[in-house]
Amino acid sequence: MERTKVAIIGLGTVGTGVAKLLLDHGDRTARHAGRIPWLEKAVVQNLNKPRKVEIPDGVLTDNLDDVVSNPEITVVAQLIGGIEPARTIMLQLLEAGKDIITANKALLAIHGPELFDKARQLGRCIAFEASVGGGIPIITNIGQCLTANQVTSLRGILNGTCNFIITQMQDHGTDFETALREAQNLGYAEADPTLDVNGADTAQKLSILSQLAFGVRGNWEDIPCKGIEDLDIADVRFADQLGYRIKLLAIAKLVENEVEMNVSPMLIKKGSPLAEVQDAFNAIRVRGDAVGPVFYHGQGAGQMPTASAVVADIIDTVTGRSQITFNNLELWSESHRPRSMADASQTRNRYYLRMQVTDKPGVMAEITGILGKNGVSIASIIQHKPDQESLASTVPLVIMSHQTAQNAITKSVEEFMQSENIDSKAVVLKVL
Repeated sequence: MERTKVAIIGLGTVGTGVAKLLLDHGDRTARHAGRIPWLEKAVVQNLNKPRKVEIPDGVLTDNLDDVVSNPEITVVAQLIGGIEPARTIMLQLLEAGKDIITANKALLAIHGPELFDKARQLGRCIAFEASVGGGIPIITNIGQCLTANQVTSLRGILNGTCNFIITQMQDHGTDFETALREAQNLGYAEADPTLDVNGADTAQKLSILSQLAFGVRGNWEDIPCKGIEDLDIADVRFADQLGYRIKLLAIAKLVENEVEMNVSPMLIKKGSPLAEVQDAFNAIRVRGDAVGPVFYHGQGAGQMPTASAVVADIIDTVTGRSQITFNNLELWSESHRPRSMADASQTRNRYYLRMQVTDKPGVMAEITGILGKNGVSIASIIQHKPDQESLASTVPLVIMSHQTAQNAITKSVEEFMQSENIDSKAVVLKVL
């Protein structure tokens, strides 16, 4: 059987998993590809570092030029993170005539237009299934299986670290900091978890999915984004009492010819599929105008789930399927009129509000008056009684609104902060 020579740039967690699949299951990959995806080179920084995969002699190298200048290597899995030198390396590989597989969502979210234009100019392709959802084949499903549809909405849990932390808070009453440390101990969170917990990682993934589903071109940093770093265990408990779970959700929805997009922790009714996604799992719900709602659920990170997606892209690239899909999708292309993001201040949602208020007559009337003046309709109010033994003069007040514009909630909260009867800044969460 003929060989297609393949290289890996970076033998970190995912790269090691890819090497294992190519080396240990070559018969399987060859059966699906119709030829052998042959691991010719693996580029690393440190040749002497111990590795959890047995690499054949002559494969490891610390010289990128061993791949760039080798015309027999036609497919490269570029598996280093960050922006630079990842961007420069990818451009070098494209110029050298290589087709590329990547799992680097940050690179695509920021430099997707440049990289995809360069690939098209040079007649090459970029496959990126592993950039969103780990082992969940969401890129293929939106880009190929659902192409008879106009996707009208997608919503998803796209960060396993955040979902693990929230699960610990909900199921075990763990506070945020303790749950975060547990996530780090289990390898779900990096030593610096900022991009996970502040929502940036989720926003980058949403920007890729929205480009694929809606043709939205824009900076991922323009997506309204709120993370879970300030999530309070009290709100997790109140949401539970109201029949909801809290999840960090990425949402994109087609409204006329614009796309509403946001990332934020949201209350979701218990029993709905997204509400029941636990631990480090990911899930995405896509609605198409022909197929209706479709739900994808699986491991969104980890060595082998992500390696599975990378090797699937290698097989598709070796067989030529990736090139066909890449040319037809024309992602980040100027040839299609892109849709724009909708004005976030005008989007409508239900809202959960919690504030600590003075326990005395007239306060409730003041709060409902502010909400009414700004056009916020109240669905329910729960005022919790103070403990009999407590000497505190304030009590928690939880309000659930009907559908209302975001700017109406924002104005109301600004006015709440001017009241001497409200002890702390109001917590505001969207309700799905």
